[in-house]
Amino acid sequence: MEFLLSILVGLLFSAGIYLLLHRDFVKLVIGIVIIGNATALFIFVAGRIVRENAPFIQEDGMPPEVFADPVPQALILTALVIGFGIQAFALILFKKVYDLPKVDQIDDLKK
Repeated sequence: MEFLLSILVGLLFSAGIYLLLHRDFVKLVIGIVIIGNATALFIFVAGRIVRENAPFIQEDGMPPEVFADPVPQALILTALVIGFGIQAFALILFKKVYDLPKVDQIDDLKK
C-alpha cells in the first residue's frame, strides 16, 4: 500500500510541475492545487500507514502502549488549511488579472 501511494505522490508532483510550467493561469492554479495535495499525501505516507489506537490517555492514567503518531496528522491538517488559503488567493488574483486586461497567458501581462 505504501509503495502504491509513493508512486501516486510522484505522479501528482509530476503532474503539478507539468501544469506549473504552462503559461496559462488556470493551469497554474490547478498545478498549485495538485502539488499541495501531493505534499499532504507525502506527509501521510512518510508518517507510516498504521491502524493503531488514538494517542489518548486511558482511564487508568497511562498512555496506550502502541498508538498512532499524531504529528503527521497535524502537519497534514495544517498543510491543507494553508493550501486552501493559497488556492483562494490564487483564484482571486487570477480573476482580478483576467478582468482588467482580458488576458489569460502570463506572457500577455508584459504588453
